[in-house]
Amino acid sequence: MRCSTAYLTFKTQNKRDYINITEKVEKTVNESGIKEGMVLVSAMHITAGVWVNDAEEGIIQDIDEMLERLAPSDREYCHHLTGETNGDAHLKNILVGHQVIIPITKGKLDLGPWQQVYYAEFDGQRRKRLIIKVMGD
Repeated sequence: MRCSTAYLTFKTQNKRDYINITEKVEKTVNESGIKEGMVLVSAMHITAGVWVNDAEEGIIQDIDEMLERLAPSDREYCHHLTGETNGDAHLKNILVGHQVIIPITKGKLDLGPWQQVYYAEFDGQRRKRLIIKVMGD
């Protein structure tokens, strides 16, 4: 088994942002030369997330509104007693998850017909990293 690792760095303009990273993950898989295996895509910060979903009109807004309903940003959290103000971002990460594993078949991401890979930023405007780890033969 072989492995290949790449890192992406983000510094979003907004506190919350959602970025389609499918092409960057595909590029990393292509560059690895791995034909059969899997790729792990993982946010390296607890206030960010990664998910797979459709790239359809309105879905990002729907997801953002759902996350804001479940973990509102304008609420006081116990975590804020530490001096931080990003309690909602930690909760949103739990709801979305921080990583996904995607199969690789014949050198390509083996996603469903509409599936895309997204990076979710919940406490942006500062540098954060994401790891892409390709494993297989």
